[in-house]
Amino acid sequence: MGLFNLSDEAILKEITKRIKQKRLNSNITQQELAKQTGLHVQTIKNFESGKSTKLITLIQILRVFGELDALDNFVQAPGVSPVELLKLKGKERERASGKSTSNKNDLKW
Repeated sequence: MGLFNLSDEAILKEITKRIKQKRLNSNITQQELAKQTGLHVQTIKNFESGKSTKLITLIQILRVFGELDALDNFVQAPGVSPVELLKLKGKERERASGKSTSNKNDLKW
């Protein structure tokens, strides 16, 4: 089901419905999920009913199901932009600097 044509509230309900179905397919009760996430069981019930929820609740639930990669795929690290790569071109390090030996005498163990 595509989410593009849905309202924000409908998207929230769809996401929470999918997570509830994942919990049921995993044969986990709301009480067990609450215990594993460290959340109150009422928080799980509110989440699954599609009530407005905190992002941290979603993260804790996804962690229990081993699904944090879903967020990682969605919010990828920005990396270096092509413009920045051009600015850095020719400035890459070519060798490591040696360790200074002058501090050896200063160390007192």
